[in-house]
Amino acid sequence: MATILLLSGPNLNLLGTREPHIYGSDTLDDCVGDARAAAEAHGHALEHVQSNHEGDLVEAIQGARDRCAAIVINPGAYTHSSYAIADALAAYSGVKVELHLSNPASREEWRRTSVVAAYVTGTVAGFGRAGYRLAVEAAAARLGDA
Repeated sequence: MATILLLSGPNLNLLGTREPHIYGSDTLDDCVGDARAAAEAHGHALEHVQSNHEGDLVEAIQGARDRCAAIVINPGAYTHSSYAIADALAAYSGVKVELHLSNPASREEWRRTSVVAAYVTGTVAGFGRAGYRLAVEAAAARLGDA
C-alpha cells in the first residue's frame, strides 16, 4: 500500500459556499471523501492537508519526500504565483497531479498561467468534484495500479 498526499490550497476550505456557480455546491469534505474512496479502491491510503498558507503547503510537499508515492495538489490561487510550491514540487520525485475544479484556461487571463504545471506529471481540470476521483485514479495509474 502506498500513500497519496492530497493538498488543497487557499480558499478551498470554503467550497460549498464560495462561488457555487463556478466551484459547485459540494464541500471540500465531499471532494476528499471521493479521493479517499478512489485511493482505497486502488489499495492506497490518502492523507489530506488543506492550508491557506503557502509555507504549510511547501512543508507538506517536502515532508512527502521518501514517504508518499504520489501528490495530488489543488494549489488554488497559488497555481499562478507560487514559485516556492513549484520549487518544492520540482524536488519531489514521485507522481504529481495538478488538480482544479474549474478550467483555468477558460477563465480570467491571470488564471491561464500555471507556474506549477512544468513540475507535475499531469493535470486534471474542469471536472468539478469528479476531478478529485479522476486525479487520484490518474496517480494510481502512474503508480501501476490501473
